Amino acid sequence: MSEIQPSADPRITDILHAGRIRVALYVPQYHKDPVTRALSGWPIDLVAALGERIGVQGVPVEHPNPADALDSIVAGRCDAGIIGIEAERATKLDYTAPLVEADYTLLAPAGSPYQTLSDADRPGVRIAAVRHHASTIALAKIIKHATLVYADTPAATFAIFHGGGADLFASLHEVLRHYVERLPGSRLFGGRYGFNPIGMAVAKGHAARLACLSGFVEDAKASGLVQRAIDRASWRGIQVAPPDT
Repeated sequence: MSEIQPSADPRITDILHAGRIRVALYVPQYHKDPVTRALSGWPIDLVAALGERIGVQGVPVEHPNPADALDSIVAGRCDAGIIGIEAERATKLDYTAPLVEADYTLLAPAGSPYQTLSDADRPGVRIAAVRHHASTIALAKIIKHATLVYADTPAATFAIFHGGGADLFASLHEVLRHYVERLPGSRLFGGRYGFNPIGMAVAKGHAARLACLSGFVEDAKASGLVQRAIDRASWRGIQVAPPDT
């Protein structure tokens, strides 16, 4: 990560004095080892790189869902976050340009007659989705006849789907591919019904902090750091966002 050099940036004097930058993350952006409790994932690598960039400790802060992460940023319990860019959230947050684009798709069980979202968008079809997740917000704008069935975390949403409470499961490609391995005969829909542009965010009123983070984001994309973090985490259905213009 040495290609991103540390700098005593006057725009983040409060963070420099604190000696750390707390970055809100949420499930499923990271994995926690059940034995060591260590966190891993592409956002974890970027939080560490951000700390190196500004000369403080990069501290990933865990949250069960995006809504809780947003609340922590707004309340000041976190200095920034890595979170999906949505107009609804932008009433409370200011964003950098996207770091990555993460595809949305659907998981169908063995024997499902549905091949595409348009095929499944009919009365009586139930689609399990994580409450407040960007993939769910995007899907709610598209479907006209199917019904969304909500839970607060991916695991709880999968439990609804696996238990027969839904016909399909909508989420990020990377999330769903792990559940395919647990359901013989299940499959992911081809293509995507949208994607999640994920960037860094700060609470409203921190323009200088945002400018500093925006510089980090563009350097991290251009240097290949973001791609290496994705590759190291072995994520699929995700790509580095284009440069900000």
